[in-house]
Amino acid sequence: MTETSDPETGFLEQLGQRVRTMRALRGMSRKVLAKVSGISERYIAQLEAGRGNVSIVLLRRVSHAMGAHLEDLIPTAEPSPDWAVIRDLLRKATPAQITQAKDVLAGHGASSQRASFAGIALIGLRGAGKSTLGKLLAKKIGWNFVELNKEIETQNGLSVAEIIALYGQEGFRRLEQAALTQLLASKELTVLATGGGIVSEPVTFDLILSSFYTIWLKAEPEEHMARVRKQGDLRPMADDRSAMAELRNILSSREPLYARASAVVDTAGLSVDAAAARLIDTVRPVLQSEARSFGLRSVAV
Repeated sequence: MTETSDPETGFLEQLGQRVRTMRALRGMSRKVLAKVSGISERYIAQLEAGRGNVSIVLLRRVSHAMGAHLEDLIPTAEPSPDWAVIRDLLRKATPAQITQAKDVLAGHGASSQRASFAGIALIGLRGAGKSTLGKLLAKKIGWNFVELNKEIETQNGLSVAEIIALYGQEGFRRLEQAALTQLLASKELTVLATGGGIVSEPVTFDLILSSFYTIWLKAEPEEHMARVRKQGDLRPMADDRSAMAELRNILSSREPLYARASAVVDTAGLSVDAAAARLIDTVRPVLQSEARSFGLRSVAV
């Protein structure tokens, strides 16, 4: 927003930025959002540029198409980065849980204890090497390896694409959270490869951060694109002439969330073996520390 902007223009510019960021967090191209919402791609482009004097009904259709809440798109001053997590937890809380939360916030509750250590979680954009490097790490340290998207598919008997087509983004995120909760209940030490967009769901991502030592596998945008093309997986950017620009937009929007990880492993320009060695070097002190803290079996890496 420029200094000369009037309040209404500034509001529309901020609204457009929120729509663009939310779309990128969910890995959706404008073309996909237009198709799901039933709104023209041209109008969505105008909305994102701050030139769409959008009606509340159309904005509601846009938010539903992205599996977001309408209020997430309205520019407001949020009190802290954790507000989205708190808000989503309150939406799902029972009256008794809300009462307990009020007591804690008022200083009447007991301090929370640290969550049990569930393992190592790998986050990052598609093509970062989460599955390839995760399998190698799990084999090296003798832990279970789980690819969360495949776990969701197994539990529901549908592919990710089919789940999204049937239930939308919001439905997929609910199943993703359920699969993660079930995994944590197993109490098995796990190397977890997450979906690239898991950071767009505040409660689920917060559960990852609090339960796992989380590592962001990072690479250059061109490497992400090349690896994804090599896998033959272009969703959700298939047939999009501006696929590279969309990928950069997605990465730019998610980077502040990926950066919440405990560590970053940059795989840019590295072979698989070199990237795996760097990942193992990163987790070595963590495994030794957790073994002491929780009385786990010491792992030689």
